[in-house]
Amino acid sequence: MTSPPSRRRQLLVTDAMLVAMALIWAVNYSVLKFATRLVPPLAYNGVRIPAAAFLQFGIARAMRLGPIVRKDAVRLVVLGMLGNGIYQVFFILGQARSRVATTVLMLASGPALAALIGRLRGTERLTSRSWSGIGLQLIGMSCVVLGTAAGGGRDSLLGILLILASAVSWALFSVLVQPLTGHVPGLQVGAYTMLGGGIVSLLVGIPAIAAVSWSTLSPAVYWALAYSTIAAMVIAYLFWYQGVKTFGPTHTSMYSNVQPLLAMPIAWATLGELPSRWQVAGAGFIMSGLILARTAAHEPEGG
Repeated sequence: MTSPPSRRRQLLVTDAMLVAMALIWAVNYSVLKFATRLVPPLAYNGVRIPAAAFLQFGIARAMRLGPIVRKDAVRLVVLGMLGNGIYQVFFILGQARSRVATTVLMLASGPALAALIGRLRGTERLTSRSWSGIGLQLIGMSCVVLGTAAGGGRDSLLGILLILASAVSWALFSVLVQPLTGHVPGLQVGAYTMLGGGIVSLLVGIPAIAAVSWSTLSPAVYWALAYSTIAAMVIAYLFWYQGVKTFGPTHTSMYSNVQPLLAMPIAWATLGELPSRWQVAGAGFIMSGLILARTAAHEPEGG
């Protein structure tokens, strides 16, 4: 049995991991934006996602996690084609056409979309507070869309539609994969779903990969690729799994939900992308909705 001091240390270490996870992912938006100005987005994803799958399987093997039931493995790979494949195709193409603030705020509304999908499937019960939180998030998303329309060309309509498609893809994936997370270790869920994503990303990206003169790229591109692969898709995921194991998914999600508050100033400092008033307003609505939705679990059943 773990002693209280040891348990406290474990909690503090895990909290630190989750803070690092949120920061890694927030920085990654600007890294991706920089790199996809120099490398076609589909070529970039076609390299980093298969590489991330390879590394995650390598870690699972080093941790002596054996293969999972074949039926579960097949389901995870197929779901990964949606959650780490189709999602990433929409995401990377949308990110290349949009400001970081637009992308991170649209994706931050993913929990609202997932809740609505779960409600339609009958797997999610929504209280009045949940509905209020979803409403605020959707209002925030609308602010971002309106800001895009008034953004003077800094974002494109195609870009925001692609980001919206990626948010819907991820929300659907998160709902469908949930039943498997109860009996398959988190690292295995990540590895097999990343494999599915790697298959899609590689197949879609082959023409773009072949067209890139990789030997002439600057070292900065390779540093960005290493960061997006190792830090964002391997290390941060491991921190996420540890958080879910220690605190549960709800507590862990609160850390990922602070990404907009970190990603926007980072993009401002590194890319010169000053958030618009519409985006700031959207961030306020979305963050308020996330907080309200996260506290909905404490609402009485009759609420």
